[in-house]
Amino acid sequence: MKVAAYQAPLLECDSLEALDLICKQVKRCETAGVEMLCCPEAVLGGLADYAGEPHSIAINAGNGQLDRVLAPLTSDTVTTIVGYTEVDGQGRLYNSAAVFHKGAVTGSYRKVHQAINRSIYEAGDEVRVFTIGDFRFGILICNDSNYPELARQLAAQRATALFIPTNNGLPPEKGGPELGDLARKVDIACAAENNLSVIRADVAGQIPGFVSYGSTWIVDCDGRVIKTGARLKTDLIVAELETSPITNACREL
Repeated sequence: MKVAAYQAPLLECDSLEALDLICKQVKRCETAGVEMLCCPEAVLGGLADYAGEPHSIAINAGNGQLDRVLAPLTSDTVTTIVGYTEVDGQGRLYNSAAVFHKGAVTGSYRKVHQAINRSIYEAGDEVRVFTIGDFRFGILICNDSNYPELARQLAAQRATALFIPTNNGLPPEKGGPELGDLARKVDIACAAENNLSVIRADVAGQIPGFVSYGSTWIVDCDGRVIKTGARLKTDLIVAELETSPITNACREL
């Protein structure tokens, strides 16, 4: 299973420009033989906590709207994990990540642990394993990875890989390269403890009032970082996972 993590540019909130950028990455992945592409947290529209009109960037996953928005990403060979702001029928907002496979959303995960106090996002209440063919994987979003019990639950359900859409676009006084250093240590420990490959995809760059240095990498099940995205720059990193019910290995490409 060849996987990729897209370190997308940090964009202004309310922008859907990332959709066209992801389309280009899907095409690159098709050419490279990549089967799973992970994109950052809230890559579509940005984090609603910082948006002027949070509901204006929200997408309903239950009425077909999300399928229509993601339709340009349709691929016969590449499944894409996309972070977005979800709105349900009662108007509640969730920080979510969708699994888009062959033109349809096959599932979505809602972030359990918000990173800021008084977030406008509601909390998700479960983790789950997704299956594409024989490939079993879980999704946690950014701050969720700081709660080891969530990864343990996924490993207990026989997931062999963990994708972590991340968005470290923060005011400069709150964000810095040390965030990446901490996240890397967390992912190394998680991979080794749970025999999981860990694939994290972050945003990177600077816009007025916000910066993200980029915390994008692929860690094998022994806790070895085998690929890392460039600091402060857009990047796409690729690795091949060799997985089975018993072992899970990863080699750099």
